[in-house]
Amino acid sequence: MNELQSLIEQAWENRALLQETKTTDAIRAVIELLDSGKLRVAEPVGEGWQVNEWVKKAVVLYFPIQKMETLEGGIFEYNDKMLLKRDYAEKGVRVVPGASARYGAFLASGVIMMPSYVNIGAYVDSGTMVDTWATVGSCAQIGKDVHLSGGVGIGGVLEPLQAAPVIIEDGAFIGSRCIIVEGVHVGKEAVLGANVCLTASTKIIDVTGETPVERKGFVPARSVVIPGSYTKKFAAGDYQVPCALIIGTRKPSTDLKTSLNNALREYDVAV
Repeated sequence: MNELQSLIEQAWENRALLQETKTTDAIRAVIELLDSGKLRVAEPVGEGWQVNEWVKKAVVLYFPIQKMETLEGGIFEYNDKMLLKRDYAEKGVRVVPGASARYGAFLASGVIMMPSYVNIGAYVDSGTMVDTWATVGSCAQIGKDVHLSGGVGIGGVLEPLQAAPVIIEDGAFIGSRCIIVEGVHVGKEAVLGANVCLTASTKIIDVTGETPVERKGFVPARSVVIPGSYTKKFAAGDYQVPCALIIGTRKPSTDLKTSLNNALREYDVAV
């Protein structure tokens, strides 16, 4: 692995090395390791997460060494540089027609993909449902038993290299049409109501206590979150700006497989 990292780092600084076979072999070896789940763009280390910048560099360098080609599958035709994943039955992954994942994305056994899309460098762990029209962007990290509901958009990130990817930890339930981008981290078993939009600058306001508590970029474990807004002053006047509201925590009595509506119903919220 150290040798692979060294070759990738050298090629990053000197793109002329992309003409050498040992460099292209190293890049393709990294993509194969990503595809098999033996290497990750980001991984849990202790209580935090470590971003492997050199792996992201390998993904970026993979594009210029690939040639455009026509790919055919039945009546469908594509023209791209990236192959699609194959051998889903062998991997224990259920893929409904209309779904696709790029080679270099890892799908663990037990993953279900409705008509949806998973990009290169992403990691999707076992038992996770990627529901209809949901997208998992490049390098995003999705934990075990996560439900990405219909139309969810999980952002990708390749550059800047030091930027953390979106991380959704085990057991989280992401409601329909949620958008999570710019390295936002959603903790274990959190529940996001429909249409929650989280960017790096979105205020996430805990309103469960006597005074609000603001944070950005992180949703604590087992939080129940809904869309909200707050008043912000502009030169032209006062206007409502979107935010996210933490209205409670997922109760131990709530089954982890429960529907989003049931989890929110405990707080008298209709979504």
